[in-house]
Amino acid sequence: MKRLSLLSFLLVVLLISQNAYSFCGFYVAKADTNLYNKASQVVYVRDENKTVITMVNDFKGDPKEFAIVIPVPTFIEKEQINIGDKKVIDHLDAYSSPRLVEYFDGNPCAQMPMSGIRQNGFAFKSADRAVVEESEAYGVTVEAQYTVGEYDIIILSAEQGEGLETWLKKNGYKIPKGASEILASYIKQDMRFFVAKVNLKEQSKLGFNYLRPIQVAFESPKFMLPIRLGTINSDGTQELFIYVLNRKGRVETTNYRTVKLPSNMDIPVYVKYEFKNFYTAMFDKQVEKEDMRTVFIEYAWDMNWCDPCAAEPLSSEELKSLGVFWLGEGNSNFRSTGPSDVFVTRLHLRYDKEHFPEDLVFHETGDRSNFQGRYVLRHPWNGEATCDAANQYKIGVKTRQEQEAKQLASLTGWNIDDIRKKMGLDDLPPGTDVPWWKKLWN
Repeated sequence: MKRLSLLSFLLVVLLISQNAYSFCGFYVAKADTNLYNKASQVVYVRDENKTVITMVNDFKGDPKEFAIVIPVPTFIEKEQINIGDKKVIDHLDAYSSPRLVEYFDGNPCAQMPMSGIRQNGFAFKSADRAVVEESEAYGVTVEAQYTVGEYDIIILSAEQGEGLETWLKKNGYKIPKGASEILASYIKQDMRFFVAKVNLKEQSKLGFNYLRPIQVAFESPKFMLPIRLGTINSDGTQELFIYVLNRKGRVETTNYRTVKLPSNMDIPVYVKYEFKNFYTAMFDKQVEKEDMRTVFIEYAWDMNWCDPCAAEPLSSEELKSLGVFWLGEGNSNFRSTGPSDVFVTRLHLRYDKEHFPEDLVFHETGDRSNFQGRYVLRHPWNGEATCDAANQYKIGVKTRQEQEAKQLASLTGWNIDDIRKKMGLDDLPPGTDVPWWKKLWN
């Protein structure tokens, strides 16, 4: 049986040429979830106690082997479950991804505006009786059974973890060693369990050859995401991307350190062709620096605009499909083509059982200031330049490129001499300190 990477944070069981400075930069590339082989995604829509969670299935293998168990804070009725569209999550991923942008220096002999980064822009059917009777012997209550889309879904409650583990095993689920203890901790919190597996007949009838995202809507004061179950059967670290859509502003975790990724840094132009390697090395470096105990902010922005845009903002129809239920409230002039009062926070963490022993708990900061993971390429002027300012400009470019090399080495841990070679920096700029041994036999 092939291994699952689906929702690894929740998974517990397997069923068998104008002047550049006039612009905010030209978007070149994005660091979306495709950079990672095993990357789970969750869209978390939240306003007051109302919550809609979309869970993306990246499961690869025989659908009959797919099943998930997810702790939920309240009873879930059939009408609270929906099947989403993966294309919308892909759009949200692209819109919020860290990005690479580039500028082109103008002619140094022409009057140039001051360089800088502009900060603003355009810019229930009843449960089967046999299942119920069997469950009662283990202290497990089958509260509901539904078929939604291509999924058969059971809502369970339980009296103790060992009984729930035994029931799941008896009903064909493979439970990782150590699950009962974690299941018991959720039972103590009076949480229920959302169990889903694929209904092969319904999937064939619907004509889908992949598993669509599952969406659940509920009300609860708990603003959290359970991740501990997914660490039980993991054979290593896992990547998790969380896109939180709310009204108030940036979202952070309360029980783990939350920091912004390094951003708005100039790096060598050749990284345009190595952006995947750059971004993964940079993120690896940050995870190492924080001892893998940190949640990183990759993007925090008002959905009405972007600058520069790695993808256009989501339409109101797309946002509604993700569960943004407040669009158009109290607005008689609301237009379906544009979002209203939606703020998106993109969080990225790499985690395992040792470094993330608790579930993620969130809070809304109320801060609506914009942030994006943004990395800048600055192309030197290569045309003719014969004025007095040209020589000074060339010296400045060499100094700038050396700074870019040092910045890249610092961000990624790459060897600076290798970086300089790729940049074609044969000579260091005037005033640069050169180690004495490099001069000894030269």
